[in-house]
Amino acid sequence: MAVGMISYGAYVPMYRMNLQTLARNWGSPAGKGEKAVANWDEDSLTMATESSVDCLNGLDRSMIDGLYFATTTPAYREKQNASIIAKVIDLRRDITTADFANSVRGGTNALKAAIDAVKAGSAKRFLVTAADCRVPAPDSQFERLFGDGSAAFLIGDSDLAVEIEGSVSISSEFMDIWKREEDRYVQAWEERFIVTKGYLAHLEEIISMIFKKYKVTPKDFTKVVFYAFDQRRHLEIAKKLGFDPATQLQDSLLSTVGHTGSAQAMMMLVAALEEAKPGDRILFVNYGDGADAFILKVCDPIEKIRDRRGIKKNLASRMELPSYGKYLHFRNILDWGRQREPERFGALTMSWRDRNWLLSCHGHKCRQCGTIQFPMQRVCTWCQAKDDFDEIRLSDKKGTLFTYSMDNLATSVDKPTVIAIVNIAGGGRFSTVLTDRDTEKINPDMPVEFTFRRVHEAQGIHNYFWKCRPVRA
Repeated sequence: MAVGMISYGAYVPMYRMNLQTLARNWGSPAGKGEKAVANWDEDSLTMATESSVDCLNGLDRSMIDGLYFATTTPAYREKQNASIIAKVIDLRRDITTADFANSVRGGTNALKAAIDAVKAGSAKRFLVTAADCRVPAPDSQFERLFGDGSAAFLIGDSDLAVEIEGSVSISSEFMDIWKREEDRYVQAWEERFIVTKGYLAHLEEIISMIFKKYKVTPKDFTKVVFYAFDQRRHLEIAKKLGFDPATQLQDSLLSTVGHTGSAQAMMMLVAALEEAKPGDRILFVNYGDGADAFILKVCDPIEKIRDRRGIKKNLASRMELPSYGKYLHFRNILDWGRQREPERFGALTMSWRDRNWLLSCHGHKCRQCGTIQFPMQRVCTWCQAKDDFDEIRLSDKKGTLFTYSMDNLATSVDKPTVIAIVNIAGGGRFSTVLTDRDTEKINPDMPVEFTFRRVHEAQGIHNYFWKCRPVRA
């Protein structure tokens, strides 16, 4: 039975930080390029939601039997994050969900588990998403390297855009980069050792294994997608293994997005598939606590999913982070002075009761007059019909900005707070906050779209809700 990828999706945050900003701030070389920086209201969970929505564009979500989520930076450590994502993107309840944590190889670990589930017949379609939002120590090599992002793939046994022809894996206890429970920042051993004995050695081993098992050579592949430690070593391993870096090696995205942890290799694969043609063969290799390698064959249905935002369109939609100080605020790295603000409260009872509109962004459509309203109420605001509604998902609809106000005095990481009233396409009105916005370019009737974001924390709870942002074209 052929198993593979039906669709793909990706997400790159709107904000980018030029590495020269770091060079100017610390007075030391930082290299060329830029990295993607998640907004203050984003984390691995919200970014995984974004890439999942991109992956499922135009597909029937009721057909999905499971969701795996890979990350090294979960929003919750003793609470499953995958189940929250499944609710947000409106999947069925009778599905399998699981988190794959603690390794940058988690994305391909989850892919293999999903592939095995489909092969075994326990699922027909399985969604796999990976995201990371790692906080590096200031003025460190990781501050220049780490970026934020997410990727997602839908695994199945029909309508395959990419067939998985073979795979091999190795497990390794090698210690190169780690983070303990009590550590705030990622730690690493001496670079020469972890590169030569870790990254390069394990990639050589896994590629030798897959070449031997499937009797292939570098010439059999149109493109090779390698996990990248850094740009120099990325080129080095490609040349050493007989690949042509100019024509076969997929760009590492390190100079445009940065190293996105468990999502990095998967985001590189999305970028490769955006350019791939039916008949192409791709060697896909991921590293971390061992390695995974896959032989992929691109099939004709790849042409049906060219409308994804993927990597290319997300990279084209960007805003420059105005200062390093703003970055420090976004990541809450410094010990800030006491803020004068009321104490925040969380209510899990209310969140559970209202989960369909809080998380899944469901509204009501009146069966009597057709009026759409959000949040859901018992009485129609137009015809006063009571308890006579159809529940509908609003998050995948676009809207236009009806009116807005800017609050410069609000306690916010990203001032001013822009309060927006949005007219939803097809009916309904939504009161929310406008995020990922340039305050100089906001105007009534501008097109906006929904995005799932973090609102605040209270009593140890992450409070999430739907905001709007200008449409990322």
